Amino acid sequence: MADLIVKAAVKEKLGNHNVASDFYEALDDEVHQLLEDAARRAEANDRKTVQPRDL
Repeated sequence: MADLIVKAAVKEKLGNHNVASDFYEALDDEVHQLLEDAARRAEANDRKTVQPRDL
């Protein structure tokens, strides 16, 4: 699976919080699932374009 998140951006967004090394993989898995679900919703509505409402 391709990395969908940018570690430096996540770290910057979390500010002063420490980030466990396995957090990035778990976050990447969540984003992957979110994208798959959105694509499924678009297809269920006979669209090839994924839109914000699919989230």
